[in-house]
Amino acid sequence: MAEAVVDLEAVAENLRAVRELLRPGAGLIAVVKANAYGHGGVEVARAMVAVGADGLGVAYAEEGILLRRAGVRGPILVMGPTPPEGAEALLEHRLEAVVFDMALAERLAHLAAQAGRAVGVHLEVDTGMARQGVSPREAPVFAIKLARLRGLRLDGLMSHFANAEADDPASAREQLTRFLETDRAIRAAGVDVPRRHLANSAGLLALPEARLDLVRPGILLYGYAPSPRLAARLALRPALTLRTRIAALRDVPRGQGVSYGHTFVAPRDVRVATLPIGYADGVCRALSNRGQVLVRGRRAPILGRVCMDMTLADVSAIPAASVDDEVVLIGRQGDDALSADDVAAAAGTINYEILACIGPRIPRVHIKGSGPDPR
Repeated sequence: MAEAVVDLEAVAENLRAVRELLRPGAGLIAVVKANAYGHGGVEVARAMVAVGADGLGVAYAEEGILLRRAGVRGPILVMGPTPPEGAEALLEHRLEAVVFDMALAERLAHLAAQAGRAVGVHLEVDTGMARQGVSPREAPVFAIKLARLRGLRLDGLMSHFANAEADDPASAREQLTRFLETDRAIRAAGVDVPRRHLANSAGLLALPEARLDLVRPGILLYGYAPSPRLAARLALRPALTLRTRIAALRDVPRGQGVSYGHTFVAPRDVRVATLPIGYADGVCRALSNRGQVLVRGRRAPILGRVCMDMTLADVSAIPAASVDDEVVLIGRQGDDALSADDVAAAAGTINYEILACIGPRIPRVHIKGSGPDPR
């Protein structure tokens, strides 16, 4: 009874809007990791390629393999760590790899040379994220070793911003400076890396000077800014609507507790709607007694604790509410809307988590434009 409706035309519009920010000749890697931020990885990846993404970014090889098995073509960059024993899968499925571990590089080079092929790799430098990558000091020697490995093609030098969405961009500028200094040191060591990339969604908006040879937008493509401060810098259209239907209605008398733990006790007689969607589907438990949903274009508060499979809402102020009415948890209904930003604010988290946590048992329905209701 619940579904996530994803407008692929909105995704395409957002990608085009991001591309307009880039310098001439710059490329764009569309990040489709985590099931395309909850939007449906295969279908969204196809849409990104169709509208002109120069490549796709995933976190792990398994995500890239899923796309390949679905027939998605074009460059796919595995941005997270891959153990040396994963080299065979990278080669078999023609996936490019981010490298910062010589064991993986050597294994990948050996297999590629045996197959008579060259595999593209991108060297990651840790400029301040402290997550993965070689240090700027180690990078020139590491790059020389990579360049000497037959079977590898050093296609890119990359890093990742830790704090580009902050009110003060000083930390991000320091990372950019560190990255460019590392690039110069690598070139001075005799290694020519053709493409440099650092800008994620936040970096794209906050630091125009970080829009180098490639950019790696993620959340922007799905219609959201990485922080409220940056929201006004690019016109975007949210692509996803999360909705369900009222499964049952009951009248709860004053003084009766609602849901697990009775964290809500009715202060008056209330009309309660049962929604067949819960935290196993991505409705954060933190929304208990805090979140809202839309019913007949009006906001209805979430009552009590969000359950694994169900959520309760107060529709007392919506007397016409009836069983099988549409309920919107993210998206527009009538003249009102609940964005992933609104839901994140109520849950005390970020829009990324709200979207990425939409569970696998929620079917994704992909449409192009508003069109007819897919129901």
